[in-house]
Amino acid sequence: MLYSACMTSLFFFFASWWGIILQAIAIVHFIRRRPDTYWIFVILFLGWIGALVYIVAEVIPDASLLRTSFRAFPRHRRIHELERAILDNPSAGNYEELGLLYLDDHDFTHARACYDKAISSRSDSIDAFYRRGVAEVELGDFAAAVPDLERTFGADPDYDFHRAVGLLAHAYAETKNSEKAEALFKQATKISTSSETYYNYALFLHSKGRKDEARLWAQKILDKGPTMPGYQRRRERPWFRKAYALLARLSL
Repeated sequence: MLYSACMTSLFFFFASWWGIILQAIAIVHFIRRRPDTYWIFVILFLGWIGALVYIVAEVIPDASLLRTSFRAFPRHRRIHELERAILDNPSAGNYEELGLLYLDDHDFTHARACYDKAISSRSDSIDAFYRRGVAEVELGDFAAAVPDLERTFGADPDYDFHRAVGLLAHAYAETKNSEKAEALFKQATKISTSSETYYNYALFLHSKGRKDEARLWAQKILDKGPTMPGYQRRRERPWFRKAYALLARLSL
């Protein structure tokens, strides 16, 4: 009898600790990934059962996104290889490849420097100008990004699945070239459903005091969510959060 009572107590002790661990995992994931708000109530009020349901519904599917993190290791190894190779062979091709790896690693300063070197020795690569423009946009140097993106857009208006035109419109907006910005945003949003383009257009409209139009384009980002497959919706969450934040500002 005593043995049975001890085993029962141990079971509930370990079960309670596992429940706390499951809830902690679920809450940390919720804070980092920001899925639908109702999940936090499921986690908190249903205890370990709610946490387990959340983990099955949200955490496990997110595991597919970890492949991006795992790819960072070979990317870093390749970066080190190219950094050594460039000492002996500073070719435009090596600098372009290294620049692209830096872009993927969100090291925009080094990416820009690599494309500077590549373009200085070979100026016929549209991709080099485009990728340098992307790095410049990420660094907030929109004045420098404009000529690079103009060159890309002039050579191929649909470059990078219409992202080039959207970024050029954004660069125009940030350099106070409102007429060109609006014309290109209208062109871009006719052919692209990119959340990045929609969001930048909404920011532009907000800066012009056109709150109703800005609200419309921010809402378009959120309206895409219900029809997206789960993996894509998880990738779009940063844009959903930005759209929610912009709508909150527009409501003030």
